[in-house]
Amino acid sequence: SKAKYSTPYRCVLGVHFLSVFPSHVLFVSIETRVQIQESVRGKDVFVIQTVSKDVNTTIMEMLIMVYACRTSCARSITGVLPYFPYSKQCKMRKRGSIVSKLIASMMCKAGLTHLITMDLHQKEIQGFFNIPVDNLRASPFLLQYIQEEIPDYRNAVIVAKSPSSAKRAQSFAERLRLGIAVIHGEAQDAESDQVDGRHSPPTVKTTGAIHPSMEIPLLIPKEKPPITVVGDVGGRIAIIVDDIIDDVDSFVAAAETLKERGAYKIFVMATHGILSSDAPRFIEESAIDEVVVTNTIPHELQKLQCPKIKTVDISMILSEAIRRIHNGESMSYLFRNIGVDD
Repeated sequence: SKAKYSTPYRCVLGVHFLSVFPSHVLFVSIETRVQIQESVRGKDVFVIQTVSKDVNTTIMEMLIMVYACRTSCARSITGVLPYFPYSKQCKMRKRGSIVSKLIASMMCKAGLTHLITMDLHQKEIQGFFNIPVDNLRASPFLLQYIQEEIPDYRNAVIVAKSPSSAKRAQSFAERLRLGIAVIHGEAQDAESDQVDGRHSPPTVKTTGAIHPSMEIPLLIPKEKPPITVVGDVGGRIAIIVDDIIDDVDSFVAAAETLKERGAYKIFVMATHGILSSDAPRFIEESAIDEVVVTNTIPHELQKLQCPKIKTVDISMILSEAIRRIHNGESMSYLFRNIGVDD
């Protein structure tokens, strides 16, 4: 489209709130061009960007918007990303890369001076930035939903669908004064190291075999144990908690396991509801009674496909964070009772 759209903005007390959407920027061929329609010189700018299905376009829109504000001499530029994209790619894999570090470097280089986000997949991602990062929590809203929308939640047990999410489950259980259960032994994607292609060091030299003392011991391969549930879920409500729900296969398998162990209701609580591909259909056909996610990511279409999906609004904490940063107030109020391990 060659039509030109003005970028929407609001000016309140010298603060500019910019929100970028594909229909509000100028598309030339496959390039994106952003033009701010009012001077931001000496202003505090807050760029609010939610992640759409086309995550790469979303990232480029934000980078171009931030850079446009920087070159327009904005005093400060704060990015508000309720969901930080590529947060799952925060660890090195064989012949891979840490993409979260790349995204963080690009944002800082573009001119971002502060970042507000929510429930990073790993808290250590904050170390990828050389600017202040406020990693807000959605757990107070999810806990409130449990207390108000599940009448018999006192008969519930908090479930971690894998040992890696046990800390989050423990945090929920301690705040609700409930028990905890952990599912162990679920099928996971295993990386095969059998064919590496490098053969270094070789097993046999041209001059003869390597001395046994020079051989590197091989790591014993993992064996997946049978699925077990550590904790009692019989005759109780099972509440599975996690930070991201995208591919729902593991959640569906966990729900079936909990049903077999006697749980009579199964809820799934997550901060970021990506719910890509056929996730709504799988949820609708599964033993899960309800999936509760926040509105960090738009999922209206998924809700139309699956009535089991419920939404919790977290906009209040984001707006309060923006207000406090602009007024130079302390952010510690938004992190009350949050421990180092939470």
